[in-house]
Parts: sequence; structure tokens; C-alpha cells
Amino acid sequence: MTDLFEEVEEQLRSDRYRTLARRAWPWVLALAAAALAIALGVWAWQQYQQQITDKASEQYAAALSAQAQGDSAAAEKLWGETAKSGSKAYKSLALMQLGGLKIASSKPEDVKAAVALFDQAAAASPDDLLGDAARLKSAFAILDTAPFSEVEGRLSPLMKDGHPYRVQAREALAFAKLMKGDTAGARGDFVVISQSLDAPDTARQRAKAAVDLIDTGSAKAVPAAVKAALSLPPPMIVAPGGVPMGLAPQSQMQAPAPQ
Repeated sequence: MTDLFEEVEEQLRSDRYRTLARRAWPWVLALAAAALAIALGVWAWQQYQQQITDKASEQYAAALSAQAQGDSAAAEKLWGETAKSGSKAYKSLALMQLGGLKIASSKPEDVKAAVALFDQAAAASPDDLLGDAARLKSAFAILDTAPFSEVEGRLSPLMKDGHPYRVQAREALAFAKLMKGDTAGARGDFVVISQSLDAPDTARQRAKAAVDLIDTGSAKAVPAAVKAALSLPPPMIVAPGGVPMGLAPQSQMQAPAPQ
């Protein structure tokens, strides 16, 4: 009798398992289909983003080529198209290039437009490496004309720890202080730069030379010397999916020029 009861109980358990399996099977299929759809969606999105990046890369490279050949109009058009791209890095780079074209004209209204373009580039950038480069360019663009408070407001955030161009921002701020007659404040900033271990050798050398000029009573010569020395090659081509070339960490580069 015991064996008979066990056999019946085992049969009942098997029936329950089959019933549960039949009920669960549609849900298992639905979950599998959903997982497949998500995976395909992610792959499609990645492919779409790669296509956007590749197209922006080609446009940006073509603009650089046109600019090198002296065709600024074609370069401006291509950079304008790149600036509408969904690639944040290329959009930021293109906006900086457009700002540089405006700065080259030296007209007050164009300088104002350039600052707006640099600000847009900073907002569009995917990281501080590009964003701070754009912010530094905007500060350089108004260094000679804007009130000191505005220049300081743009440069101070760039001087915080962890930002890639903090040394260059402090150097620009020292220049701005000299412009408003704050020789002591400028000297203090130059001393800090000259003693900074993470500052490029060229920046330390400029800072030491600026301190010497200030100490010898030749402070008026410092602004022109500093501004002429601050330079950075224009942003270069970004390899699709890579880090923009020409914007290496501060230990390898000098400050962005006011293009």
C-alpha cells in the first residue's frame, strides 16, 4: 500500500509540474523576446552613434583641410554642419573653430559672437578636457575688454583641483590682475605657478620671468609678454570613439590661444 501511495503522490507532483510549466512557458518566451529586443536595440543605437561620429569626423577633417588651403568660407560651412552633429566631442570642437574664425576678424561684434560660440562649445562638451579649453578661450577673448570681475568669474572655476588647465587659467588671471593694476596679486599668482610641480616647464619659466620683471619695476612689459607666450595648437581631428587629439593634459600642453 505504501508503494501505491508514493506512486500516486509522485504522479500528482508530475502533473502539477507540467501544469506550472505550461503556464510559465509563455512568460519565459516573452522574457526571452524582450531580452533579445533590448540587445538588438542597444546594438542598433551603438551603430547609429558610430555613424554620427564617423560623419562628423569626415566633416571636421574636410574643414581642417579647407582651412589649410585658405578656403575659410568652405571651412566655416563644414564646421557649421559639424556643430549640428549629435557627436558631443566634434560639436564642441567645431564650435571652438567657428569661434576662432570670429576672433580672427578682431571686430567687437565678432569677438562677442566668438565668446558665445565658445560658451556653446563648453556646454556641448562631453568632458572637462574640451569644456575647459572652450571656457579658457572665452576668457582669453575678453581679457583685454571685459571688467576684471567677469574675467575672474570665468577663470576661477578652471583653477580648481582636477581641472586640466588650472595652471593656464591662473596665468591668465595673473595677466588680468596686471591689466587692472593689481601688481601684488599678479606677482603672487606668478610665484605660485613658478613653484607648481604640475605646471609645464614653459609656464614656470614665464612665471619666473614675470616675477623678475615686476620686481625690477618693468611690470608694464609683462602683460604683452605673457599674452604672446600663451598658445595652444587649434583642436585637431578626433578619432571616432577616441579622445580629441591636440588636447592633452596640461602637463603636455600650453594654454589655448584666443582663436
